[in-house]
Amino acid sequence: EGVFCEPASATSVAGVVAAARAGKIETGATVVCTLTGHGLKDPDTAIAQGGEVRTVDASLEAVQRAILDR
Repeated sequence: EGVFCEPASATSVAGVVAAARAGKIETGATVVCTLTGHGLKDPDTAIAQGGEVRTVDASLEAVQRAILDR
């Protein structure tokens, strides 16, 4: 699942991922992270991490082809 938040706000998610990998959070546990900043606060980082922007025709087939041809 994608989350578009500013890098500083993502630290809570990174901490949960690290804790889960370390076995500190039980499988199936419910965890809530509060993300207070949206990604548009730091557009340069979003652009740098976003990769290539591709234009495809507005059809299901064209979108599927673009995804599968990555």
